[in-house]
Amino acid sequence: MKKLLFSLFLFVLPLAAHAQTQLKFGYFSYQKAFESMPDYAIARRNLDDLKGKYDAEMQRVEDEFNKKYEEFLDGQREFAPSILRKRQAELQEMMEKNMAFKEEARRLLKQAEQDAYAPLKTKLAEAVRGIGDARGYAFILNTDGNAVPYVSSLAGEDITALVADSLR
Repeated sequence: MKKLLFSLFLFVLPLAAHAQTQLKFGYFSYQKAFESMPDYAIARRNLDDLKGKYDAEMQRVEDEFNKKYEEFLDGQREFAPSILRKRQAELQEMMEKNMAFKEEARRLLKQAEQDAYAPLKTKLAEAVRGIGDARGYAFILNTDGNAVPYVSSLAGEDITALVADSLR
């Protein structure tokens, strides 16, 4: 029985070694390839402009609130109780609206980023798929985020530059 298992092992070992040498894969930095795309700079600039507009509006609203709050603090001793409550309610409402606006701005910026990058991500995925098919890779790994701490350059090929070049 041991002889049979040993013979089987000797028969399978060369097949396994041969299969390993045939398995090819690529690896690349998704972020580097993504940021190398010409359209990435345009999308990033548009998103930065939009963020700047939201930041300016948030600053304006914050300055307006601070001014009203200072006016409230300066006059609160002289206000009649009903006026004091009215001004407090106005300040509370302004603060709630400001917080809601900030949250909505964050949501809209995130959505704008997703919308701006979606076609770029599709284009990148198509380029990677094309390179994988053309080079006969079994798979392609994304090395970003320390997801793949070690890749043998003997078994795999770094295709970051190849992907970036195909996107230009």
